[in-house]
Amino acid sequence: MTVELQHYLAGRWETGDGGLLTSTNPAHPSETVASGRQAGAAEVGHAVAAARRAARDWARTPAHERGAVLLAAAAVVEANAGDWGLELAREEGKTAAEGRGEVLRAAQILRYYGNEPDRSAGEIFSSPRRGEKILITRKPLGVVGVITPFNFPIAIPAWKIAPALVWGNTVVWKPASAVPLLAMRLAQALDAAGLPAGVLNLLIGPGPMGNDLVSHPSLDGLTFTGSTGVGRQLAGQAAARGVPMQAEMGGKNAAVVLADADLELASEQVLFGAFRSTGQKCTATSRLIVAEPVADEFLDRLRTRLAAWTVGDPTDPAVQMGPVVSEAARKSILAGIGTSVQQGAQVVAGGGADGAGGYDGGALAEGAFVAPTVLEVSGAGACANPAWREEFFGPVLTLRRAADAEEAFGLANDSEFGLSAAVFTRDVARTLEAIDELDVGILHINSESAGADPHVPFGGAKKSGYGPKEQGAAAREFFTHTTTVYLRGGAA
Repeated sequence: MTVELQHYLAGRWETGDGGLLTSTNPAHPSETVASGRQAGAAEVGHAVAAARRAARDWARTPAHERGAVLLAAAAVVEANAGDWGLELAREEGKTAAEGRGEVLRAAQILRYYGNEPDRSAGEIFSSPRRGEKILITRKPLGVVGVITPFNFPIAIPAWKIAPALVWGNTVVWKPASAVPLLAMRLAQALDAAGLPAGVLNLLIGPGPMGNDLVSHPSLDGLTFTGSTGVGRQLAGQAAARGVPMQAEMGGKNAAVVLADADLELASEQVLFGAFRSTGQKCTATSRLIVAEPVADEFLDRLRTRLAAWTVGDPTDPAVQMGPVVSEAARKSILAGIGTSVQQGAQVVAGGGADGAGGYDGGALAEGAFVAPTVLEVSGAGACANPAWREEFFGPVLTLRRAADAEEAFGLANDSEFGLSAAVFTRDVARTLEAIDELDVGILHINSESAGADPHVPFGGAKKSGYGPKEQGAAAREFFTHTTTVYLRGGAA
């Protein structure tokens, strides 16, 4: 069944006036999931204008009323988790179980921020003057642009849009054009929950539409998740206009397995971190550093697990890994593997039927499938090999061996990115050392590098992040600004 794509503009569902967009199933490219006209450039202006008209009334709506809309939307999302999770699998490629889990995570996020009005709304300080108090209050930025990626088509939008709304902002949202259906579903949930017209505006359009959004003179802030190149470009445009921006960009996340680690646990968690969601997570494990004394044994355990890892149609309950999001993504990942092998990397596990990430024939040759692949780099050229340095954003894991913990931590830090890392050890002293040494925004001890919770900060160090962190109370630092109020009565 093909769903007709529409845009949500000023409280109405409308057909776009741009070019035709067709969203297909990456497991079965001949199957159309959704189709319709994209938004045109003029509609960006209409959306921002609608958000501006709604901004004052929404900001002055009591916080508990704003929260109630999010709680009602959470109930709608949760009630549709099975159906929408299956649509997510067909549209984006992660398994139906992962899709359902993501939809439920979106509901959890909406519920978390829906309860935000019950938490602290500001601070009060003592004044050095008699008869006076100093209050710190918070106000919304105003009209916020939201640009989201394909890999979590409902959870990432929820964790940006929910805090924006509960703190009184209005939103113009441009999702990745590869996943328009799940964007519509989230907007439908908020519409059904009673969100006033103009508070949320959804425009489905091509990548350059993000430039139109960030350059609009009425935009007050921009939150972005996506590629490093696009994020830096948008950050430059935003900075030139003095527009605050929050960005979560690239990652080349390392898992460190030390000699004292529980190898059975470590091999399981590294497998999950690298190959769940087909490696299409910003927090996915893409580099693996193993202490030399246990490297061969660990690799044997990982090979055994990979041999039982089922790749196929993500709607099949028996499948553990589906396709990447598109044929273009498949070609890019396979090209990256090929270049890395040419420059000295060796395929040491997985690799598919052709040994380099591809499938020669059968059902998997039809879709955008990339086999789970483990490469090993060593020697003088290891640090420069693309498999070690570049983000392939697919099911590719690159192994290096380390003599000891000091070398392992140094290799983990050998990246311009610093989003997430995992360390496997049973030594508390090594754990404390890892906390001090590893320059990342998220650190997992004895668990996979992927994962986030709505009540704690999310975001990276170094070039993985820009601006305030996301989620939890940290998100408030972006979506609001403070007003320091000196409050004094009449003459004492």
